[in-house]
Amino acid sequence: MSEKKAGVWQGFKAFLMRGNVVDLAVAVVIGAAFTNIVNSVVKGIINPLIGAVGTKNLDSYNSCLKGPCTGTGDSATGVRILWGSVLGATLTFVITAAVVYFLMVLPMSKYLAKVEARRKAKEGTQEIVELTELEVLKEIRDALVAQRGSGHSER
Repeated sequence: MSEKKAGVWQGFKAFLMRGNVVDLAVAVVIGAAFTNIVNSVVKGIINPLIGAVGTKNLDSYNSCLKGPCTGTGDSATGVRILWGSVLGATLTFVITAAVVYFLMVLPMSKYLAKVEARRKAKEGTQEIVELTELEVLKEIRDALVAQRGSGHSER
């Protein structure tokens, strides 16, 4: 029983020590911190800009589907569609996606493309050198074969 327990423990330990799990944990922590920044941008910049046209609180935008729609919160009556909440969440998502793409994904993909181009250029140079060496070796071989051939015909 303890061998099985040790095997399970070793498997679990190996799972936790894998790079993917650690990377995922770091991503979750950074994502949580990043969410606070995005929410602050939405509440501090986007909502006031929208508030210049209507109200500063996007959650107050709604449409009455079945009336009468009166009151707010728990005392609200009627059936409301809270499209302001959906708009706020959509804006938060779009801002988050844009920041992640432009500040993380795009620079990283450009960096990886440069690294790959350097690696391919280096491989290309090595192939040219190898081909040149191969051609020289073929010429030496042909010269030796020709020399042997001429040596045998003289005897």
